[in-house]
Amino acid sequence: MGSFMSRQLGDQLDNQKKFMAELSGVTMNRQVELQSQMRERMTSLQIARSREMFSWLASFYAVAVVVSIAGFRRSRKPAVVAPLLPLTFLVGYQADLAYGTKMKRIFLEADHIYKEERDLLRLPGGNVTLPDIDRIVEQLAEKTK
Repeated sequence: MGSFMSRQLGDQLDNQKKFMAELSGVTMNRQVELQSQMRERMTSLQIARSREMFSWLASFYAVAVVVSIAGFRRSRKPAVVAPLLPLTFLVGYQADLAYGTKMKRIFLEADHIYKEERDLLRLPGGNVTLPDIDRIVEQLAEKTK
């Protein structure tokens, strides 16, 4: 009778362990998917911000071009159109970031850094650990006393 009960409890314990392992795996997969969704949303927000900035810069650039050309026609001095050169680079960079392949090149460079230059990714002071957090919480509690 005792061995029957212990065998039944052992089977239940094994089933419980399997269930907990499956639940842990499902939870981990959901957390990974959540992080991925958050990253994608932040990236889309960054791209939208770049596009908005581009529209403002392009508008400013168009006005600057018209004013500079009008100024050059009146004065015939090339210095009047000289500010257009750096503005051209700025607008070109922003257009590439907003609508071109700049983000793809950034991701490729990030992959390269992640794979080949891992030493650049080290956090100052190392990774934060649970004892570090506990120590900081204790210090903050002591300050508030």
